[in-house]
Amino acid sequence: MHVKSSFGALLFAATCVASPAAAKVIDQSDIGFTVAHTAQVAATPEDVWKMLRTPDKWWSKEHSWSGDAANFWLDSQAGGCFCEKLPDEGQGVGSVQHARIIFAKPGEMMRLSGAFGPLQGEAVTGTLTIQIKKTPTGSAIRFDYVVGGYMRFKVADIAPAVDKVLAEQMVGLANALGGSLPVARGDKPAEDKSGEGADETAKPADSNADADGAAEPEPADSGLDAAVADLVKDEPKRD
Repeated sequence: MHVKSSFGALLFAATCVASPAAAKVIDQSDIGFTVAHTAQVAATPEDVWKMLRTPDKWWSKEHSWSGDAANFWLDSQAGGCFCEKLPDEGQGVGSVQHARIIFAKPGEMMRLSGAFGPLQGEAVTGTLTIQIKKTPTGSAIRFDYVVGGYMRFKVADIAPAVDKVLAEQMVGLANALGGSLPVARGDKPAEDKSGEGADETAKPADSNADADGAAEPEPADSGLDAAVADLVKDEPKRD
């Protein structure tokens, strides 16, 4: 979403989320919400990490302020910026900070603090945790975005909109790494026997639903094992 239309576009996106089953909002209250997305790719954790550090290759230009993904950059250490250059339109070069790295462990986890899009203008804190785990066929990836604080949006409207935006970024990341591997719940991830790479059309799987489709809160200390347990057959789910 470009700078001139980001506010309206994200609100419009909320109205487009017609089916609750399509949403991955795993928790919400009057003061905030949490969305989560997972995917599995045929890439090593090292390659996933390298791709994370080049958002110009996978973060959608439709969710930029400049309209050009080439203007994104992401530093590599705590305190580093996920930022975007605003090209000179006659008054000098500008810039936007989307988020700042607060935890970086190569090949395992990156955590960023930032309120994306129109949330930037609200009194909220947003924390995006990106976790990576090695699997028999590559890597499992999970996004968790937790937002809380005062905002002039209705949570019931903005949460599905933000969920949709994060889903697009997960798809973009997976596609940049060769595409999401199709994963059936409870089954071992399918191996790519064709030699031609993974299916680029597969959508990220949701790891937060139980057998009845209801969202389950995760233990605070569950770590990535529980976060991607439905992606890897041998990873036991924790209570």
